[in-house]
Amino acid sequence: MSPTSETAHGGRRLVIVESPAKAKTIKGYLGPGYVVEASVGHIRDLPSGAAEVPEKYTGEVRRLGVDVEHDFQPIYVVNADKRAQVKKLKDLLAESDELFLATDEDREGEAIAWHLQEVLKPKVPVHRMVFHEITKDAIQQAVRNPRELNKRMVDAQETRRILDRLYGYEVSPVLWKKVMRGLSAGRVQSVATRLVVERERERIAFRSAEYWDLTGTFSTGRPGDPTDPSSLTARLAAVDGKRVAQGRDFGADGRLKSESVLHLDEEKARALAASLAGTRFAVRSVESKPYRRSPYAPFRTTTLQQEASRKLGFGAKATMQVAQKLYENGFITYMRTDSTVLSDTAVAAARAQVTQLYGAGYLPEKPRVYAGKVKNAQEAHEAIRPSGDRFRTPAETGLTGDQFKLYELIWKRTVASQMKDATGDSVTVKIAGTSADGRDAEFSASGKTITFHGFMKAYVEGADDPNAELDDRERRLPQVAEGDALSAEEITADGHATKPPARYTEATLVKELEEREIGRPSTYASIIGTILDRGYVFKKGTALVPSFLSFAVVNLLEKHFGRLVDYDFTARMEDDLDRIARGEAQSVPWLKRFYFGEGEAAGGAADAGNGDGDHLGGLKELVTDLGAIDAREISSFPVGDGIVLRVGRYGAYVERGERDQEGYQKADVPEDLAPDELTVAYAEELLAKPSGDFELGTDPASGHQIVAKAGRYGPYVTEILPDDVPKTGKNAVKPRTASLFKTMSLDTVTLEEALQLMSLPRVVGTDAEGVEITAQNGRYGPYLKKGTDSRSLTSEDQLFSITLDEALAIYAQPKQRGRAAAKPPLKELGTDPVSEKPVVVKDGRFGPYVTDGETNATLRTGDSVETITPERGYELLAEKRAKAPAKKTAKKAPAKKTAAKKTAAKKTTAAKTTAAKKTAAKKTTTAKKTTAAKKTTASSAPQD
Repeated sequence: MSPTSETAHGGRRLVIVESPAKAKTIKGYLGPGYVVEASVGHIRDLPSGAAEVPEKYTGEVRRLGVDVEHDFQPIYVVNADKRAQVKKLKDLLAESDELFLATDEDREGEAIAWHLQEVLKPKVPVHRMVFHEITKDAIQQAVRNPRELNKRMVDAQETRRILDRLYGYEVSPVLWKKVMRGLSAGRVQSVATRLVVERERERIAFRSAEYWDLTGTFSTGRPGDPTDPSSLTARLAAVDGKRVAQGRDFGADGRLKSESVLHLDEEKARALAASLAGTRFAVRSVESKPYRRSPYAPFRTTTLQQEASRKLGFGAKATMQVAQKLYENGFITYMRTDSTVLSDTAVAAARAQVTQLYGAGYLPEKPRVYAGKVKNAQEAHEAIRPSGDRFRTPAETGLTGDQFKLYELIWKRTVASQMKDATGDSVTVKIAGTSADGRDAEFSASGKTITFHGFMKAYVEGADDPNAELDDRERRLPQVAEGDALSAEEITADGHATKPPARYTEATLVKELEEREIGRPSTYASIIGTILDRGYVFKKGTALVPSFLSFAVVNLLEKHFGRLVDYDFTARMEDDLDRIARGEAQSVPWLKRFYFGEGEAAGGAADAGNGDGDHLGGLKELVTDLGAIDAREISSFPVGDGIVLRVGRYGAYVERGERDQEGYQKADVPEDLAPDELTVAYAEELLAKPSGDFELGTDPASGHQIVAKAGRYGPYVTEILPDDVPKTGKNAVKPRTASLFKTMSLDTVTLEEALQLMSLPRVVGTDAEGVEITAQNGRYGPYLKKGTDSRSLTSEDQLFSITLDEALAIYAQPKQRGRAAAKPPLKELGTDPVSEKPVVVKDGRFGPYVTDGETNATLRTGDSVETITPERGYELLAEKRAKAPAKKTAKKAPAKKTAAKKTAAKKTTAAKTTAAKKTAAKKTTTAKKTTAAKKTTASSAPQD
């Protein structure tokens, strides 16, 4: 019986997808015989702690959630926040005649479908329903043509999950013990962090070089027009046949790579420019070549992330969230793909729009076919494109905001991919003249004219370098021939300095990971999100800056787990995982080699021929001997002049000398300081104010020294008690301390202000009943307190100025419940692509935060109200949503019993009370044990 015939006879089908939004869209394309419900992502996973592991498992299994001694059998548990949904799915399945598992078509989706089948245990026919776009035709075709579950894809995903669990749960505790609690290591996240750290190391080691050249403006002496300019600008290329040095000729150490080039300094450049004044110039050569540029391939996941970053300013995570919305609502095809292939239907739709919008002259004779460049790409998938057999133009979609922007980008790229090449000419003109002292100076200018724009009419790709010239940029030069005389209107000497390698942005880090074949395109957004969340990396504008903490982590991993963060080794692991997916390798033997070693190169590297021999041990052996790891050594980095940077429990600091010895200095390093900015001079400046202390003077009343300090919770002032004052024990005296107002700063606060701050709380007076009213500065701002009744003040200045009458007037008013009148937002960012609600930046109790009215996210280190972009705001909200626990389903209130039932109920109440108390006591005991177990495991369970 075909899957479609049963419905015609009244059968009922349950279709399970991953998201509620997708379920809503698909439901509209299916008939009344279908029930469409969402699993809401994964319904089960490896346990997050020992408390979730069934009691029958003991030892390492409880810690890892994987039985490494029995073929790496994973222990799966239904997520606590999914139990209600699983019950709902089981109830719906009990009333159904067929089950369609319609999760995403990639490995993750295949695994979710398998987990659903394992948990639901269906007794009705089960079909795997796949589609790469959510349109009526695609969905109905998917129903008519289901397939079986692909167990090889499931095995591959399961192997990845087990591998990542073993890696994270074995290596992360090492970081806890040797660097800081709460850190994590991961198969790809650690390598991505290493890339960012290595780039910063290059910047630290970089030495800038200065070089000079000349720029000349040369005139033909005839009138010009747009097609034939009268002048051109050329740069000095050679002197006496020796090429003039440019930035590319210098190494990172600031020295010339070769002596075969001429290095001009300022004096030589200015002298040459002066000697060329009045020189007659002529065209030495004109070289013309045809120019041709082919269109870019349709988007895949990584190229979409890169281009959305360049053109729209979207982070990788924000891009994927917007794309997910577009996919679920039927606007684009599936957004997690390695493929650049377009279906015949998509090619036909694109070619039709080329003709319709640009004319037949822009349509090539044959459709363009793009070969996949990504290793192990799943070519059965399509590229990311507009959905349907006729593409909707952006104006026809009705989309707005970020969804409109991203759809337009995808639509333009897809249509352009089926257009003709752009053609034109590129020209190089060389101009020569002899200086007054007889030197031959050769200038060079390059030009490009585009005679037929082709695909560029629709789309031009952006560039990672903001100063780079885009493909559609024309540079027209005058029409000149060899021997033509030119006059120099101006010749100037120009100074330049070499620049350190640019920091990674999200776009360039994604590109680097893909080029090194590390990780999978579908995971890059979450990888970048993880290293930002862990504090390994922070953002300055669009640049990814490594924290000092990440230097310590990478230092430890490189020295003691070098193979695990080796780029080639990580790429080979990716190859092995793909071989498992294709059925060319078995999961269990591979995991044994990775974890135990077993005489072969761990991690399947032997299969890849890494040449390391059979002496390599597995992961378990690597994490066994921690005694060799010197925690202080791996967290210490020399700055210079005897100054050392150290990464401590509460952050980075610099110190000079030995502790407990005379002359020892120590100072905290600002959290948002980029490592390449920590120079010896800056470190000296920090040390000049030991531990961030500012001596303000002496309190005339007590004779104690008053200092201002930078504390973990903000700047504050305090007094230094004499050595003979007991600081511990029963008679201990605590120093007076007070936080600075928001309007104050460490380097400007005065002694008078400090003493005033430490005088708080201030007694304002007493009310008619003799109750004292005080003005105090608290965690949430200034306030009045009378007994247990507190009232907020509008400004910190009122703490010292408010009178008793004013305080009594405030207390005479009814106490406001709830929030006070909302402050105006600090900045408006636009519409969130997920919630579709306006996002603003507000000033909160703990500093500025972004909010869409439902979700709040505090700005992180490196973010500021002035520099935060809409995309960064959306990204922070997305990360906060991802961390938020799922909302519990509210229990329905029990129905009221009728009057007749109440009488009967009273008779049984007394009998039930005793039993109920016993049951409640048992539950309380069990709950306490469970809570204690969870607390124990929560503190020891590392993150993947």
